[in-house]
Amino acid sequence: MIRLRRLLKIIHVVYRYRLDSLIDKDKLPFFARLLLSPAVLYGRPSNNRGERLRKALESLGPIFVKFGQLLSTRPDLVPADICTELAQLQDNVPPFKSAKFRQIVEEALNSSVDELFLSFESEPLASASVAQVHAAVLKDGSDVVIKAVRPNIAKVIGKDIALMYTLARLLAKYSQDGRRLRPVEVIADYEQVIYDELNLQSEGANASLLRHNFEGSPLLYVPKIDWDYSNEKVLVMERIYGTPVTNIEELQSAGVNFKTLAERGVEIFFTQVFEHNFFHADMHPGNIFVNSSNPEKPSYIAIDCAIMGSLSKDDQYYMARNLIAIFKRDYRQVAELHIRSGWVPESTPVNEFTSAIRSVCEPIFQRPLNEISLGHMLISLFTTARRFNMEVQPSLVLLQKTLLNIEGLGRQLYPQLDLWTTAQPFLDKWLKDRYSPKSLFKQFKRYAPDWMEQLPEIPPLIYQALQSMQSNEKSGKAVIPKAPETPAKSKLNFTRKGFPLIGGAAIGSGLCLAFPESANALSQLPETGIILVAIGLVILLVR
Repeated sequence: MIRLRRLLKIIHVVYRYRLDSLIDKDKLPFFARLLLSPAVLYGRPSNNRGERLRKALESLGPIFVKFGQLLSTRPDLVPADICTELAQLQDNVPPFKSAKFRQIVEEALNSSVDELFLSFESEPLASASVAQVHAAVLKDGSDVVIKAVRPNIAKVIGKDIALMYTLARLLAKYSQDGRRLRPVEVIADYEQVIYDELNLQSEGANASLLRHNFEGSPLLYVPKIDWDYSNEKVLVMERIYGTPVTNIEELQSAGVNFKTLAERGVEIFFTQVFEHNFFHADMHPGNIFVNSSNPEKPSYIAIDCAIMGSLSKDDQYYMARNLIAIFKRDYRQVAELHIRSGWVPESTPVNEFTSAIRSVCEPIFQRPLNEISLGHMLISLFTTARRFNMEVQPSLVLLQKTLLNIEGLGRQLYPQLDLWTTAQPFLDKWLKDRYSPKSLFKQFKRYAPDWMEQLPEIPPLIYQALQSMQSNEKSGKAVIPKAPETPAKSKLNFTRKGFPLIGGAAIGSGLCLAFPESANALSQLPETGIILVAIGLVILLVR
């Protein structure tokens, strides 16, 4: 019933703001056209389409506002008049009453605002879709900002999530693309993200880690969290002073080098994703400021760390390899990496998939590099993916969203931004460093204690496997022997001939545990067994 009421409200908002006029209704199914037909009863639209869309998203709540924030960063995909209007959603959502804000802060910190702070500004600094921010001064004279979550916002989000689950299940059941898109998993992933955003203590922890990762960096500054005044309901942090990244005129007056600023934004993104594996996943312009004190080398200031993302080691590796292959226009490798990573079925014909990827990417690369839009490429690849049952990867949804934000912001700052040329040297260096002796030794030190714990268990396991094989050969049926007690050397009968095999197998197992991405490569080498035995011989000789 709750979902039905929410759905009816969405339909009412569509009617009220005449959003039906933004759609080519002739291409819709008959049922959809019938559903939209009552909108004409609300009269002709009085405002421009951008304003009507913005107001509709505001009235529908935080999830829809965040969708508008993403659209506002894509002038290459969305008309300029709509982008300009949607930009107001970034930090200009209508605020709630200051008296209510004070009440939330006082209840969360168990004290009055007058006792906690030297001064408190009743007018909000910013009002976003989920929270509101006011300025204050601590008793020691430090300038801070106070952030509190909007009242009753959890109920609104709960209704939207419930409705989205219903729509996702219908899509999964009745749409031919439903299984491939995995809509229920995507909604489940987003549900966790949006509820995490309501926990300000989690946001503070994210900000602290991001600040630590860029400590002393000339690229990015993150405000310090004041934990004495922060918890799940309220977050107090250092107040920063910078220019909003969207205030182009002020940045121009300061003499900011926009090329450097745009390229540094790309560098920050790839550093977070591939070096730190912890990236800010809500980087719309309302959360980004610029420190222009050194205009030739401007730096960024990031706020609102509620939504952060990270990748598995496999996804991180395959993403980097895919991007480099695309940069080099090696479309076969792109196809092979997609298959190897499991993003498309193993049965996918490589040659056919390679040809499809080439047909999408090659026409785009015929244009100047600084005119290539990753957004348009993603749209083309999405259309092509239907032929090969490519599934949506929920773990990559946040990364894709962030990449869209970064590219959109970079194009606004410096339209000639060459995202590909800026990113390629970084990724080449990352892959090279990943397999450098220093990096391998670092991984060795990390996993060595685990190896030492597991090493005594390996000889009994190998002995058990050999005994099982011998029993199978004699009886002709599968035998699963019990794990032997910790055996003495004489019982295992480790001869000088057998020890190299066990030692080599132990070392090989350890290598595969430490570097899982190289396990596949090792298994494809016919001489792997010889190498492992050779390692065992070395161990034996050393002993």
